[in-house]
Amino acid sequence: MAETLFAWLNVGGWYEFWWVVIGLGAQLAFSSRFIVQWIASERAGRSVVPVAFWYLSILGGVVLLAYAIHRHDPVFILGQSMGLLIYARNLWLIHAERRAA
Repeated sequence: MAETLFAWLNVGGWYEFWWVVIGLGAQLAFSSRFIVQWIASERAGRSVVPVAFWYLSILGGVVLLAYAIHRHDPVFILGQSMGLLIYARNLWLIHAERRAA
């Protein structure tokens, strides 16, 4: 049974299997930010981006970056690292605005 699962996931053993599980979990966290944003917008009756969106972006982005580094994927590494800068900057701006208020 494990061999079938490994073949389906294109992994050679348990070590790689767990990295795929980590990558899938990270992608789930990253994707859930859109559900959070959608629910917040529906409740407000307008388009809003809640702070949780940015925290989920960072959580998913950091773990996806680790996964990309493990897989030695330069395109994925570049994409995730640039995104992390944007997510962190947005959180910085949000917290700076709250401190000023």
